Amino acid sequence: MAMSGGSEDGEPMMEMNTTPLIDVMLVLLIMFIITLPIPTHAVKVDLPVNDPRNQTPPVDPQKNKIIIDAAGTVSWNGTPVDEVTLRQYLDTAAAINPEPELHFQPDPAAKYEKVDQTLAVIKRSAVTKLGFIGNEQYRNDF
Repeated sequence: MAMSGGSEDGEPMMEMNTTPLIDVMLVLLIMFIITLPIPTHAVKVDLPVNDPRNQTPPVDPQKNKIIIDAAGTVSWNGTPVDEVTLRQYLDTAAAINPEPELHFQPDPAAKYEKVDQTLAVIKRSAVTKLGFIGNEQYRNDF
């Protein structure tokens, strides 16, 4: 740190040269910024674990049953399903070799429109083994 003459009369100038000090401070600041850990913005969530041992497959390789109750709820092997899920199950069943049987059992009090919609979904799928269950209850009606 050099001191220069401030005036012509030979007096030393009393100001310090701070440029090297600022350079050292900037280098230290950059080193401090580089050594900081990168912040991770993560939210810890406990997700459910799918245990395949406890889960029953939705499509049985032997036979499957579609039931329509009096309220119009469509059930696949006892589990209520919508049309999209029913179609997925039907396509999965049709892909199994040999194809499992499909039993269709509408309730006598079920609306014809809901039964017709369900039969249309079954017809659009590639299922070939379809059987109507419970028709014997209508035997004495005619």
